[in-house]
Amino acid sequence: MSNKQVYAAGLLNRALDPATQPAHIRAFLQAEIDLLRETVVTGMSVIDIGCGTGRHLALFGDRLRIGVGVDYEKAYLHDARTRTAAGSLHFVAADAARLPLRPVFDLAICMTNSWGTMENKRGVLDEMRRCAPRPGSRLLSVFAEPSVPARREWYRRLGHAVAEETAEYLVTEGGLRSEHFTEARLRALVGDCTIRPSAEIGYAVIF
Repeated sequence: MSNKQVYAAGLLNRALDPATQPAHIRAFLQAEIDLLRETVVTGMSVIDIGCGTGRHLALFGDRLRIGVGVDYEKAYLHDARTRTAAGSLHFVAADAARLPLRPVFDLAICMTNSWGTMENKRGVLDEMRRCAPRPGSRLLSVFAEPSVPARREWYRRLGHAVAEETAEYLVTEGGLRSEHFTEARLRALVGDCTIRPSAEIGYAVIF
C-alpha cells in the first residue's frame, strides 16, 4: 500500500486519538500547538498544507482573516468542513506540490511530519515559498531521529508494526512510510532556515 492508500483507510483519525499516542508523541503534538499559538496572530492569512481534518486551522480560526487547508484525502476534508464553523476557513483537495491557488498568504504551515510522508518534498517547499513569499513565513514540523522508539510504539498501537527501519525512514507492515530528519539533512533539503528542537523528538523548521 502507498501512503495515500494508508491514509484513505482512516489512519489519521486513529492516530489523533490520544489513547493511541505514547507520551512523547503527545508532547510533540502539544509543542506544535504551542508554537502555532506563538506564531498565528489576529488578522493573518494561513495556508495549511497536508491539513488532514483541519484541526490546526480549527484551533485558530477565530484569529484568521482567511485560512485555507489543502489535502489530497477528500474524506478528511469533509470532516474538516464539518468540524469548522468559521466562515473564514476553506478546504481544497489538491496535490501539495501543485497547489491550484494564486493568493499570497502571511504564513504557510506543514505540520505533524506531513512533509515527511510526501514524495515530492522539494516541490512542496517550492509551493510553500510561492504561497508565502516572505522569508521566515513558512513552517515545517517534522520528526527527528530520536522519535523512532515512540513512533514504533505509536504505529504498533495503530496496527502498523514497523517492518523496515533506516537512518531516514520507517516503513510499516501496512505500507506507511514516514521519514525522520537530522539537522544536516534538513538544511540540505530546505536551504537557509532556522531549526528549533521540538519536544525532544522533532524539529520546527522556519524558512
